[in-house]
Amino acid sequence: MQPFKYVEGVAAPILAANVDTDVIMPKQFLKGIDRSGLDRGAFFDLRFLADGNPNPEFVLNQEPWKHAAFLVVGPNFGCGSSREHAVWGMKQLGIRALIGTTFAGIFYDNCQRNGVLTIQLTPAELKELGQVVSDHSTASVAIDLEAQHILLADGRAIAFKIDALRKQALMLGLDAIGTTLQRSDEIRTFEAQHLQSNPWLA
Repeated sequence: MQPFKYVEGVAAPILAANVDTDVIMPKQFLKGIDRSGLDRGAFFDLRFLADGNPNPEFVLNQEPWKHAAFLVVGPNFGCGSSREHAVWGMKQLGIRALIGTTFAGIFYDNCQRNGVLTIQLTPAELKELGQVVSDHSTASVAIDLEAQHILLADGRAIAFKIDALRKQALMLGLDAIGTTLQRSDEIRTFEAQHLQSNPWLA
């Protein structure tokens, strides 16, 4: 996975509550046998009109938010079915982080496993941030994961908390397997000692 340390980019506001995984990745895009092309499926029914043309009213089709690296989202984002495709599609679309108040549990875990940072703020902090990034002139922000700050265009910083293990994995670009393999020497030592103590297992 791509490490996440200090990332600058445009933040797009999608502030509706309870945006579910069927909105993020509609079911017709779950038929493939691999992950390719899921960027087109991300927010498909919002991004495109019935005739297939981009919906000019949707924020991700507008400047500067069409180039968004971050989404500022409403409460309970990612609720609904536990489709990992929703995270894959957003990541292919270029989304590196989601900033909200609450996320659905399985969706939250899927984000972490796939290198998408999820930041939880208070409702007041999110309201302030949503207002800032809704203005095209102040939509660019930076996320400093090491310092745990969101840096706004006017110089203000919003601090956030994150689990230490999740932070380390994101900064190093490690998924669950990569994190486990960091301890491969210890694992091999344990295996050898365990087999020595229980030779019948061999």
